[in-house]
Amino acid sequence: MLRRWRTASVEETRDLGASLVAELLPDRLLLLEGELGAGKTVLAQGLAAGLGIPPEEVQSPTYTIVREHRGPRGRLVHVDLYRLEPRDAEAIGLEELLAGEGVKVVEWPQRLPFPVGPALRLRLRRAGESERVVEEL
Repeated sequence: MLRRWRTASVEETRDLGASLVAELLPDRLLLLEGELGAGKTVLAQGLAAGLGIPPEEVQSPTYTIVREHRGPRGRLVHVDLYRLEPRDAEAIGLEELLAGEGVKVVEWPQRLPFPVGPALRLRLRRAGESERVVEEL
């Protein structure tokens, strides 16, 4: 059975991210789909909090593509492929990075140029001003 959550605020979306850490440790991949502003980075901030990383350190890596964070509970790799075409994503060594240790989060996974193994795949969408619906795919 696929899961579905509804969050009513930024804080609740972060809390959801923090609650997912247990199933993503030690080395699992999380794929986040959703339009711009759907809450993907906010969910990643919650993951960071769950790993003991200050959530404010996690910003959208849209221009830097990849950001890595380390906390007392593990490593977080945050990837945003919004600005890349699949052929460009292949050139940055993403496959090796995603095979490494830690929790890996990829925003815009449809731009990955290679298939990934087992991953938790979620779609986020707006359901009002601050409400979000998060669905497991």
